[in-house]
Amino acid sequence: MDIQTQDVERIVQQVLKNILPEAEQLIAENPTEPVIHTYQPGITAVPNVVHTAHLDKENYGVFETIEAAIEAAHTAQKIYVKKFQLKDRERLIQTIRQAAKEEVNTLAQMTKDETKLGRYEDKIQKNLLVIEKTPGTECLKTKAISGDDGLTIIEHAPFGLIGAITPVTNPTETIINNVISMIAGGNTVVFNVHPSAKKCCAYCVQLINKAIEEAGGPKNLVTMVKEPSMDTVKKLCESDKVKLLVGTGGMQMVRSLLKSGKKVIGAGAGNPPVIVDETADIKRAAEQLFLGASFDNNILCLAEKEVFVLERAASDLMYHMINKGAFLLNNEQLNKVMELVLTYEETPQGKDYHVNKKWVGQDAGKMLEAVGINGRLDCRLLICEVAHTHPFVMLEQLMPILPLVKCQSLEEAIAYALEAEQGNRHTASMFSRNIDHLTKFAREIETTIFVKNAATLAGVGFEGEGHSTMTIAGPTGEGITSAVSFTRQRRCTLADGSFRII
Repeated sequence: MDIQTQDVERIVQQVLKNILPEAEQLIAENPTEPVIHTYQPGITAVPNVVHTAHLDKENYGVFETIEAAIEAAHTAQKIYVKKFQLKDRERLIQTIRQAAKEEVNTLAQMTKDETKLGRYEDKIQKNLLVIEKTPGTECLKTKAISGDDGLTIIEHAPFGLIGAITPVTNPTETIINNVISMIAGGNTVVFNVHPSAKKCCAYCVQLINKAIEEAGGPKNLVTMVKEPSMDTVKKLCESDKVKLLVGTGGMQMVRSLLKSGKKVIGAGAGNPPVIVDETADIKRAAEQLFLGASFDNNILCLAEKEVFVLERAASDLMYHMINKGAFLLNNEQLNKVMELVLTYEETPQGKDYHVNKKWVGQDAGKMLEAVGINGRLDCRLLICEVAHTHPFVMLEQLMPILPLVKCQSLEEAIAYALEAEQGNRHTASMFSRNIDHLTKFAREIETTIFVKNAATLAGVGFEGEGHSTMTIAGPTGEGITSAVSFTRQRRCTLADGSFRII
């Protein structure tokens, strides 16, 4: 970035600093109808303009005990499956989309304030993504088999009551996404949310239930316990009324759910590697890596976590990433950042590094300031050149720090990527114009999501084709979940050649 551009940027920032408080004051003094936002990748809303839903004193699905939450949702499911047809389900889903869209600024701001993770403007985009690109009942297609012996139809039936565990990284987004998919399939759901996001999740659940009730739907299609804990998770897993468990978060949580004896849909952790070879459009690769790795401060499990770049392309890649706004750490700065954001234990094998949770999801600019580099609070992404065994490569850090590893060959890059991905089979990507290279890496990495020549966000419909989800069920095999994932197949056969007209 040249001096003239920096001067312009400083002027713009100063103008915004002066006028934003005045704009917010005008909004406060002149309230208007809620704004209906539209999902637009790369477009952000004006910060801190929040529209608050005025919920009544009813609990709207938020209960003091997990037993009450289970009972209420179980009762609601019996009513729902008997009295509400597919067209009714879709009508309720459209109501949820509308209500959530009207409150998207509130959901983003509440989540940022409570969890202290990520970026407000990116949370708006994540919520809009699941509001608009989570499919409803349209994916529930009946299959018919007709032959000389009669007719068979195969339909998608609800499981019943679903128990769902949600993460702190995408709390309201996961609730909205899960609710649309689960009630599209005829289910109800009781959530045990992450304790560090219980307030924004309670608001989201109440918002959804209020919208459903006002549209003529049953009470308590969606419930949660007000004070979630490991004890409430245990009770949720043990309840005979819960027919399916869904967990979005770390592998430890998924493994514990799998011990319940119930069917489990589990979305575990990822450490997504990226390969950039010498045939790639390097400028596009830099722009897309900057977008994906900096989005919401890299707390998405599918976000790019480490890059393996062929040596001939490395200098150009770093140049274009710096031009985009990334800050390249030198060795001294890298060591200071490591001391800041990582902890370690001494072992006979050496230092065993762990992520310092205090810095998960925090701004890159704040990290720079903390290590004595001032004037870069607006920085969205730190990059560094490291060895393939570096802690930043091997750990799922969930921070806007993107390590780059130079590689001598594609084979070396793939070997390093497989080692870093650690068998999660979650997400990977590659930038290349060589079809053989793309195919080779995709086959060897075996991830649920594989993105070519774009940010990994494209794998869940953000500037990419296909529907969105926040529950990427790699460990249990359902993949990119939708309403179909939360249904069971039922077959009805009419035999003896009946109903055949030919």
